[in-house]
Amino acid sequence: MFLVVEMVDTVRIPPWQFQRQLNDAISEELNKKLANKVVYNVGLCVCLYDITKLEDSYIFPGDGASHTKVHFRYVVFRPFLDEILIGKIKYCSQEGVHVSLGFFDDIVIPPESLQQPAKFDETEQVWLWEYETDEGAHDLYMDQSEEIRFRVVDEAFVDTSPSGPVSATPDAPGTAVADDNSQKKEAPYTLIGSISEPGLGLLSWWSSS
Repeated sequence: MFLVVEMVDTVRIPPWQFQRQLNDAISEELNKKLANKVVYNVGLCVCLYDITKLEDSYIFPGDGASHTKVHFRYVVFRPFLDEILIGKIKYCSQEGVHVSLGFFDDIVIPPESLQQPAKFDETEQVWLWEYETDEGAHDLYMDQSEEIRFRVVDEAFVDTSPSGPVSATPDAPGTAVADDNSQKKEAPYTLIGSISEPGLGLLSWWSSS
């Protein structure tokens, strides 16, 4: 679930930080920049693991700060495909069951990956598994906050870095704002899960006989 990834970056240290140990100042700046951020095709950055190499520091004309090229290792959240995780149901929608791990919320189990036959209850806004028994079908609801065991079957990265201003015509001044808001809502990293096999799904399903 967690990886240690080698990375390289140039870190800027402002003059008022010069009295500190360079390693300490650089560590703080790297965590400010990366912690809880998604790096495209890498994963969700958690915390600095260690610094492996510092190159020479430079001060450029017009900027009193030092600039140091740093080689370091960072702890990253990026589960392996087919890895089994346990989270809690955040909410359900027509798109599927949305799951949270507490520190990471962008997980969805699409309808075709639920235990089948599955049905969406419009009134309750929850998915349910129509579980067949000798006595007939029983509706097993996937309620909010229930613990759920799922398999990671896919992942999706979206480059959410700024793409420049969107031009808006004079007769439609709200166009640029609407486009910008829709971009902000797009998750940079999403996990796709599945519970369509025995032993997966709500923990309560398998804990009772």
